[in-house]
Amino acid sequence: MSFDKNFVWGVSTAAYQIEGGAFDGDKGLNVWDVASMTEGRIFEGHTGHVGCDHFHRFRQDVALMKELGIRHYRLSLNWARLFPHGVGEMSEDGKKFYTELFEALKAAGITPWVTLFHWDYPYELYLKGGWLNRESADWFEEYAAKVAAVFGKYIRHFILINEPQCFIGVGYAHGGHAPFLKLPAREVFTCCHHVHLACGKAEKAIRRVCGDGVQVGIAEAYWPSLPQTEADLQAAKEHTFACRPNDYGSAALWLDPLVFGKYPADFLAYMRENGVNPPEEDMKIIRSQLDFIGFNTYSGEYVTVKEGVTQRVTPASSTPKTDMRWNVHPDSMYYGTKFLYERYGLPLVCTENGVALTEWKDIDGKILDYGRIDFLRRYLRSLKRAAEEGVPVKGYFEWSFIDNFEWAEGYSKKFGIVHVDYETGERTPKESAYFYRKVIETNGENI
Repeated sequence: MSFDKNFVWGVSTAAYQIEGGAFDGDKGLNVWDVASMTEGRIFEGHTGHVGCDHFHRFRQDVALMKELGIRHYRLSLNWARLFPHGVGEMSEDGKKFYTELFEALKAAGITPWVTLFHWDYPYELYLKGGWLNRESADWFEEYAAKVAAVFGKYIRHFILINEPQCFIGVGYAHGGHAPFLKLPAREVFTCCHHVHLACGKAEKAIRRVCGDGVQVGIAEAYWPSLPQTEADLQAAKEHTFACRPNDYGSAALWLDPLVFGKYPADFLAYMRENGVNPPEEDMKIIRSQLDFIGFNTYSGEYVTVKEGVTQRVTPASSTPKTDMRWNVHPDSMYYGTKFLYERYGLPLVCTENGVALTEWKDIDGKILDYGRIDFLRRYLRSLKRAAEEGVPVKGYFEWSFIDNFEWAEGYSKKFGIVHVDYETGERTPKESAYFYRKVIETNGENI
């Protein structure tokens, strides 16, 4: 057996990580633009001001996608490029850029899957409180509605937000990403709630504008717990969805409100202990009609039960690690998808999966990234196993199409199947790009 004949194969990127053009036209600043100007925030002072220069080279990039057999492309929109002040009238410069990009994709036969928000929050709205401000939900609803009205003829697959675990947990609670804050729990819980409210409002706005046939989902950072033995299976599932104090990574925290219209009981208790009590009227708005759950999975953690307590298992010293120091655990695809489907009963799309490796062009100008090929084969086999057992996995997007700005790590981490020379802008497909082209051609039979 293989993947479904209509299985979606694609690649992913994010606007701030590849576009550059930070000061072109009337584009407004976002929180990552400002972080890039702040000494000590980004590895070796790297910035996203130019980066991959996709803003000026998008036609070249689309042509390369077509050459590599890419049929679906997950991208994000730079909110402040379209709306320099975060709200108000859409920028003609921003509208022109994305219109030309969508037209190029259409001409190449590539279907866009568009993420509305991938961490590059408009700086002017941040100065008004950002996600701390309840109006943030209305700002996002307005943004989503206007994008749907202008670009809906190109976009039939919307992803509301990318990895709230990261832009809230790392950005607002732990100070590792823009806007580099370490807020008290009460304020972080407030941000969490406003993000949920924003998603609920945006989902409904998109459907009002686009009508029937539009698909709406979300992309979760998903780090499932894995059973060390079969006896640990139930414990691993429960651990995956458990909510713990000062930890904003649980899938249940970000999916339960959207799917079920309520917070997990343990997380709601933490919220109330810190003086945040979500109104019931808000929960009715938050509950959404999601067509799919997107999950971004790179690894997981094994757990086992000892004396009735679920404990993390320390990886063996021989466990392979990526350049991000993430353990290579392909089982995260198999168990992770099964756990998601059993809890939520919705179709699933792997919206990100890939690996950062230490690599460079060899003396002959090639990038023989066999480690990435092996990583993809292992994870895709695990995903295929879940699909064969009846989990409705509808698609897979490799992260990433090209090397890019890896947030606080700057350009030090290489995730792409296409190499970028940041001095010249030259693109060079790696060996993994040709492997992945064959994956698409064979619908995964070559893994």
